[in-house]
Amino acid sequence: MTRKVIQTDSAPAAIGSYSQAIVHGDLLFAAGQIPLDPDSGKLVEGPIETQAERVIDNLKAVLTEAGSGLDHVLRLDVFLVDLADFLKVNEYLTGVFPEEPPARVTVEVSGLPMGVRIEMAAIAAVKPA
Repeated sequence: MTRKVIQTDSAPAAIGSYSQAIVHGDLLFAAGQIPLDPDSGKLVEGPIETQAERVIDNLKAVLTEAGSGLDHVLRLDVFLVDLADFLKVNEYLTGVFPEEPPARVTVEVSGLPMGVRIEMAAIAAVKPA
């Protein structure tokens, strides 16, 4: 099997030596996304729910580019600088995944790129090429 690099201008460009996502077989491995607006290049400020929404929009753009979508997410990894934000993020994600939500990991970390409060990465199913 070959691996395919996924790149879209609808999500922030990688800020390091990594790809936005890699497809291998029928699985997509999306890199972590932060609340960075791809159009302005600026971080989204405001409540954690607003930041989570931007992160999900970024992930959705990467998934869509690969022929997948939020409804194909198998596992979502959520990284929070403050676990006190967990309930608000959980409530927001309940609206994103109202039925049959993906498996999820949520952890508190000491820091994230660009000083953001939240980052998410995903593993999703895609149609084989």
